[in-house]
Amino acid sequence: MPAHDIVVIGTSAGGVEALKTLVQELPSDLPAAVFIVMHVQARVRSHLPEILRAAGSLPAVHPEDSAPIQHGRIYIAPPDRHLILERDHVHLSMGPKEEHHRPCINVLFRSAALNFGERVAGVILTGELDDGVAGLFEIKRRGGVAIVQNPEEATSPSMPLSALREMEADYTVSVKDMGKLISRLAQQEAERKRTGIEGAEMESKLTDLTCPDCRGTIWEEVRGNTREYFCRVGHRYSAKSMLTEHFAAQEKALYAAVVALEEGASLAARLAHQFEDELRDKLLHESREHQLQAQAVRRVLEERQTFNLD
Repeated sequence: MPAHDIVVIGTSAGGVEALKTLVQELPSDLPAAVFIVMHVQARVRSHLPEILRAAGSLPAVHPEDSAPIQHGRIYIAPPDRHLILERDHVHLSMGPKEEHHRPCINVLFRSAALNFGERVAGVILTGELDDGVAGLFEIKRRGGVAIVQNPEEATSPSMPLSALREMEADYTVSVKDMGKLISRLAQQEAERKRTGIEGAEMESKLTDLTCPDCRGTIWEEVRGNTREYFCRVGHRYSAKSMLTEHFAAQEKALYAAVVALEEGASLAARLAHQFEDELRDKLLHESREHQLQAQAVRRVLEERQTFNLD
């Protein structure tokens, strides 16, 4: 059995401390390459390479596009770039956001599964919602292993919990034990637990939904128990992120309606006295109607109910 020498890690909220703990246990001669996506803001410098270099013994970098893949190195997705694995090098992409993120965990995980199959070990750490779940499913579908942080110790347990709900992880462990586990899996003699989902069928179908980002038509992609939604330009969402982003899009549309109605009321009142009596009265009536409609939409916004998706 080939060694698991391609290690891909995804995290968001609480990820810095989890990653520091993990890399402390990785040896300097690790016979594997490690790739990390952590959700960060665009156009803001990430200090994660310096932090991980100080925490462990492996060099950690934001790679350049087309940088070769080498064992014993940590490659971290830079802000506002997807990290994609090719057969012998990395690729940085400004492609469409997925899960409303760039970099996105699923992009890294899918590319690793596609190009390296059984050699991949996928790791989900602390984080919000369920980014990484679909990618971890794909890793397992192609024969790799799935490692999930114990949710009980995660700063934000949503990502680990989502992964465990959707599939049976090969390993659910404390983050302090992950470094040693990864080192063992990277050896040729590593024994892989078989909880695989190889051969799981994938089905795509057109929906009546639209993309929260670009309003394009949405397709639903079903893999086992996981669902993803994607539009023609490539924006992609998990089930939870689709709900979250559509809720935000609804709120944005309602506030836009308030602005349009209030502006319409103001314009009608402003121009009413420029016209003869009959048209003036109609415009003043329209102004009052628009004001009432705007107030009604404001009440809808104030009374909207939300809930936690975790």
